[in-house]
Amino acid sequence: MLLQQAQVTVVVIGYDDAAHVADAVRSALAQGPAVHEVIAVDDCSTDGSGDLLEDLAAAEPRLRVVRRRANSGGCGTPRNDGLDAATTPYVMFLDSDDVLPSGAVTALLDAAEEDDAPVAAGLCVRRELPSGRETPWQPEVYARRALVPHPARRERLVHDTLCVNKLYRTAFLRDHGIRFPEGRFPYEDFVFVARVLAAGPRVALVPDPVYVWQVRRSAARLSLSLDRADIANWQARIEADRLSYDILLGAGEKRLARATRTRFLDHSLRMYARELDLRGAHYRRAWWDLTRAYLNCFDEGDFTPAPAPGRVVARVILAAEEPRDLGRLKEMAARPARLNPPYARGADGTPVWSADLPQVELEHLLVRPVHLLPAAVDAELRPRARGTVLRLRLHELYGRMANAGPETVEVEFTERDDGRVGFAGTVPLTARPGSEHWTAEVPLDLAALGSGTWDLRLRLRFRDGSRRETTAHAVAGAGLLCRRALPSTRHGVLLVQPYATHAGALALRLAPGWRGLTEVVRRRLRRLLH
Repeated sequence: MLLQQAQVTVVVIGYDDAAHVADAVRSALAQGPAVHEVIAVDDCSTDGSGDLLEDLAAAEPRLRVVRRRANSGGCGTPRNDGLDAATTPYVMFLDSDDVLPSGAVTALLDAAEEDDAPVAAGLCVRRELPSGRETPWQPEVYARRALVPHPARRERLVHDTLCVNKLYRTAFLRDHGIRFPEGRFPYEDFVFVARVLAAGPRVALVPDPVYVWQVRRSAARLSLSLDRADIANWQARIEADRLSYDILLGAGEKRLARATRTRFLDHSLRMYARELDLRGAHYRRAWWDLTRAYLNCFDEGDFTPAPAPGRVVARVILAAEEPRDLGRLKEMAARPARLNPPYARGADGTPVWSADLPQVELEHLLVRPVHLLPAAVDAELRPRARGTVLRLRLHELYGRMANAGPETVEVEFTERDDGRVGFAGTVPLTARPGSEHWTAEVPLDLAALGSGTWDLRLRLRFRDGSRRETTAHAVAGAGLLCRRALPSTRHGVLLVQPYATHAGALALRLAPGWRGLTEVVRRRLRRLLH
């Protein structure tokens, strides 16, 4: 670690977030002597946040408070205010509902100075609250310490659209006129990061966690990026993506510009496609039209680098004027992707999306490695007081499954919040002569799993030595996805809820005992009231 002086300004922005802003400010102040100042920009809050910050500043000389007289409607303007007020060689940004982990500023500043890099970036961790489950954001970018001499040498940098897990040389931002979009502009990070990359800085990468992005989906007011139920959110995302492309292309960075197209196809498009069947008909039609119009701006070379699932979803949307096949698109957009039947072929025998959309060809399925194929497995969970059975059915996929030779399936139920494995077992896959699917039955003791939300994971193993890790499509109908209260010798009563996730995969909620039953009812009432 280098001997550090106070060289960093941390800009904390907030609006009506009195419950969390003090924690954010304290996490910045706790970074140690490298932080010369924390500038808290209050965006004209009405909940006392400004006064709270002033009280904190009275006892902390490193904290300065900037109070805006009018609310900006977004995150860009208050960040720009903080950048204008910064007096140090380096600056970084922090949202009021997030925190900096211990040592974050030190790790970034050491890397920036050691490599003489105008930008240093580190790992961001998404923390789901209240569960506390953590997921690394873009971990492949931050797998190891590295210096990228120019962003074009690491196109994957485009996929990290966050501005907050980075330290910037203040003069670099000012000399290049790099600022955030003003006013209400969701996904302002997309544009800011594109402007940074377009300037061609050396970028120092560190594997250390430097930012904790705290996701509160049950909050009374969702963040601008999480509030996806309105079509305006999708419009804003497309606009931010379009601007990112134009900025990079205008700077002569064609490879980086094309990487924004890949990012859109593989991340944004797949994420929103998984949620389409949750929306109303008016939203779906507007979304379809907006997406088709934007995809029509892509050239053929924009599609080629993107992973196959996003390409296929895009091709279907371009080929169909009306929303269609939402269930199959959702499964194709899942991670990992699943291609459900029917499996149609064109006139020349080429695999196609459907008989009436032969222009959406799926010829890549004939050559793709087995471990990357979008294998489709149906799952039916039949809870019983005695002898619960999980039934699985693997579908054929243009002859690829039969050629590989399905032998066994490893079944695992993992608790979503803490990651513990509650059940693991292996069963054979069998097929009747002439059939185009393989089946397996797995006996389960649900009472032994205990309370929680359990995700089903599968690992298919084949005779040729290959394997495919996947999830299973939750089969609906005939009461399969209904909540049931089962008598239990262990718990007295066991509340069982098989359900389909947003991506259509089978998952399971369990609440043992009368206390668990009461808690489920209480949470249900709270959601209805909310």
